[in-house]
Amino acid sequence: MPRLRVEVVRAWPDRAELRALELEEGATVRAALVAAGMAAPHGAGIHGRRVPMDAVLADGDRVEVYRPLLADPKAARRRRARDRKRRCP
Repeated sequence: MPRLRVEVVRAWPDRAELRALELEEGATVRAALVAAGMAAPHGAGIHGRRVPMDAVLADGDRVEVYRPLLADPKAARRRRARDRKRRCP
């Protein structure tokens, strides 16, 4: 059976962990995470796009393990807009 070459990446602000894997064709994101020995409690994606764990991988895919958000993006945007208004006369 043909093989796929994929990468599984988990990143933190100060470092990153990358595992290059060879999997059977038809392998899923979940299978890649298991093979890499990584968990993805906050989800995973392929090339920056969130996908379900049963998404089928293609040769050359980069599986990314996501971290929890540190701040709500909408709240942060509102705070920046409010701060800009205060600075402008």
